[in-house]
Amino acid sequence: MTVRIGVIGVGMIGQDHIRRCTQVLNGCQIVAASDINVQSVQKVFDQYQITGKAYDNGHDVIASPEVDAILVTSSGPTHEEYVLAAIKAGKPVFCEKPLAVTAQGCERIVKAEMAAGKRLVQVGFMRSFDACYRKLKTTLSSGQLGEPLVVKCVHHNAEVGDSYTTDMGVTDSMVHEFDIIRWLLNDDYHSIQVVSPRRTKHAHHGVQDPQMVLLKTKKGVLITIDLFVNCQYGYDIRCDVVCEDGIAYMPSPLQVPVRTRGQLSEHVNADWRERFIVAYDIELQSFVDNAKQQRVEGPSAWDGFVASTTAAAGMVALTSGQITPVDIPDCPAFYRKA
Repeated sequence: MTVRIGVIGVGMIGQDHIRRCTQVLNGCQIVAASDINVQSVQKVFDQYQITGKAYDNGHDVIASPEVDAILVTSSGPTHEEYVLAAIKAGKPVFCEKPLAVTAQGCERIVKAEMAAGKRLVQVGFMRSFDACYRKLKTTLSSGQLGEPLVVKCVHHNAEVGDSYTTDMGVTDSMVHEFDIIRWLLNDDYHSIQVVSPRRTKHAHHGVQDPQMVLLKTKKGVLITIDLFVNCQYGYDIRCDVVCEDGIAYMPSPLQVPVRTRGQLSEHVNADWRERFIVAYDIELQSFVDNAKQQRVEGPSAWDGFVASTTAAAGMVALTSGQITPVDIPDCPAFYRKA
């Protein structure tokens, strides 16, 4: 069976997923796409030799009887509307983060999906499909190191554009940590604090960079997130977990250290696409494979809601500088994994 996919939004990530579907993945076909600039759709179709229908409205993609599953890669403020429409149509939908721009919007999606009676939504948190994070998860789950006590995260980016704001550190960048640490620890958050150290000279006017975040989980684990989006040297994602009987260091993606001319060096990834390209491939292949069976797995609408709720609390903490409660309800049985 071939899953016929419709894509809503053909910007950078939309085009990358279209490339992925046509050149990397198995069992899927792009049959429709939409964008506010419909000419952009046709250009992408021509680039990848796709014979499909181009629309200027995502609702037309969802309603098309030729489309089996939806990829929502449009601008963030449109996500809630299109995901709700896909749920109403009963079609599996993969939505890039954010699931919605507010926790309330995410909650509406959760309620709509539960009312539909089955999971239809996968959120584009790709890190749980990354081999390095999976190896770390396996190590922690084995119990050989005892219970986790402290998690130290590094999220560095070489540089960001002038549209990047201080708020985006919490709402756009660190949401990946908010999601993946819950997955690693099988734990939820209790509180969050955002601390602003000395500002780098490389930050754009008015932007606080770096930022430091301290999270505490309901089980008492402390998590630090060192976010530095203008670090200059490359894209660097690390995660160390201090446990009762040892420390787990997340392995780096396969690199070849080089000794030459009196120096020892190792390549640093240029950006997020280079670092997580395989994880993106695996997450979308998983979505396609599950869609063939009329099911959806992977990061859920509930995960999207929790990440958004944590980010909302982080925004309060960013303004106040104080430790702020993260009010996460108990996970509904609908979303609990067996």
